[in-house]
Amino acid sequence: MSEPLTKLEAADFINRSFKPLPRSYGDALVAAARNDSRIVCLTADLSSPTETDLFRDTFPERFHNVGIAEANMIGIAGGMARSGEIPFAHSFCAFIAKRCYDQITMQAAYPNLPVKIVGFLPGVATLLGVSHQAIEDVALMRAVPNMMVLEPSGPEFHAAAVELALQHEGPVYLRMKRPEKPPGGAVQARSLQIGRGVVRREGADATIITAGLCVAESLIAAEALAAEGIDVSVVDMACIKPFDTKLVLEHAVASGAIVTAENHSIIGGLGSAVAEVLADASIGVPFKRVGVQDRFCEGGTTPYLMQKFGLDSAAIADATREMARRKH
Repeated sequence: MSEPLTKLEAADFINRSFKPLPRSYGDALVAAARNDSRIVCLTADLSSPTETDLFRDTFPERFHNVGIAEANMIGIAGGMARSGEIPFAHSFCAFIAKRCYDQITMQAAYPNLPVKIVGFLPGVATLLGVSHQAIEDVALMRAVPNMMVLEPSGPEFHAAAVELALQHEGPVYLRMKRPEKPPGGAVQARSLQIGRGVVRREGADATIITAGLCVAESLIAAEALAAEGIDVSVVDMACIKPFDTKLVLEHAVASGAIVTAENHSIIGGLGSAVAEVLADASIGVPFKRVGVQDRFCEGGTTPYLMQKFGLDSAAIADATREMARRKH
């Protein structure tokens, strides 16, 4: 059973859509479409939750709501791509990655078409429970040939993620999380590169390699560990495929201990990608994966779920502290 919402949490959830939340992905897609008339937008009856209502209102002739039919949407997107358009297809991660996996592989990836697959509600972060939680989508998409996989950690990287998706000539899976509260100040856009991680913090005692929601948690964990005299690096691996093998190996050698942190199952996702790199290079260092431990989760507020399933800053700090100690 999920922990019941407090009155304050319930009120916040009900009123959240009326707050001035940043719509950085929707803005970035509209900006890209102004510069490239080939870009079209598809949604499976989820315009507002995927920020595509901005595109709908700006370019109605290039917007297509196909209804609750993700598999059909991918087929339509494949046909559009074959006709010279660049379709961005949107739904929740659990729906767009799993309901139409065969269509993705055969109608987008196999012909290596520029179909951009955009999923919202990543991992455990939803009140709606198991049916809406995508804890295996990165594993699925990593396994598809020709597929790029991106997971930006926050609004400051959303425009860069759209730009990277357009730079890749083949299919892309873009795993998105909308902010749940207004930012404390102006959002300063930051850049990304294909196949490159972003070093968010430097430290010599261990390295946390992370993505998405767990980046902020990892930075909090790093600050807490620094107060104990444990100085760690934090790598934001927004581009999960192609993977920054060089950066992983450099940090494994320099820090001597690796922790991965992801809002996803520990099987097949970011942790598996890092483990594969270390194993292929025959590098043996203390290593631990923080993520969902091969189980189904439940609905609830994001902070509650991150804490309950061991994805928050405290869990990341515990794992990193243990790996740093194992070096000695």
